[in-house]
Amino acid sequence: MERIDENRAATASEAQPGDKSLLIVDDDKPFAARLARAMEARGFVVEAAGGVAEGLAAIAAGAPAFAVIDLRLGDGSGLDVIRALKAARPLARAIILTGYGAIATAVTAVKLGAFDYLAKPVDADEITAALMADHSDRPQGAEHPMSADRVRWEHIQRIYESCERNVSETARQLNMHRRTLQRILAKRAPR
Repeated sequence: MERIDENRAATASEAQPGDKSLLIVDDDKPFAARLARAMEARGFVVEAAGGVAEGLAAIAAGAPAFAVIDLRLGDGSGLDVIRALKAARPLARAIILTGYGAIATAVTAVKLGAFDYLAKPVDADEITAALMADHSDRPQGAEHPMSADRVRWEHIQRIYESCERNVSETARQLNMHRRTLQRILAKRAPR
């Protein structure tokens, strides 16, 4: 138990070699418990927190080397936990999990220091791979990345197809006025 305390007492800027302390912040208790068991089996020393307040308290007690943080928690946003972790231990590797994938949120999470962003459902192997990947493992950006307008257009098209090309249902799911959606659908795809 003393070894864990030594690892937790690491300075903010230094990572301890072999430090596999992991904080899991998720308000889905059954998922968090399964993930904790699976990550312990992979050699991590796991601490679980059920929300933002518990996560911040765990970080204050000793910032872990790794973290798996749900984006939407009952008492706030997982982005607040990322901010606190990166302030306490800049070299910590954190990934954000969410069932509500959004490009803007992924960008914000990465800007705040998240190493990766994974959509639920996700398994322990994917999480371990994301936590242990090095930056050279990450895919290089596209030579000609899509514009924000193109990404938006493709998202609208995907929802439109999933609604079996029903304009009213698509507009409802996108929280958009039906006529606005019709104008977007009538245009060509942006570049």
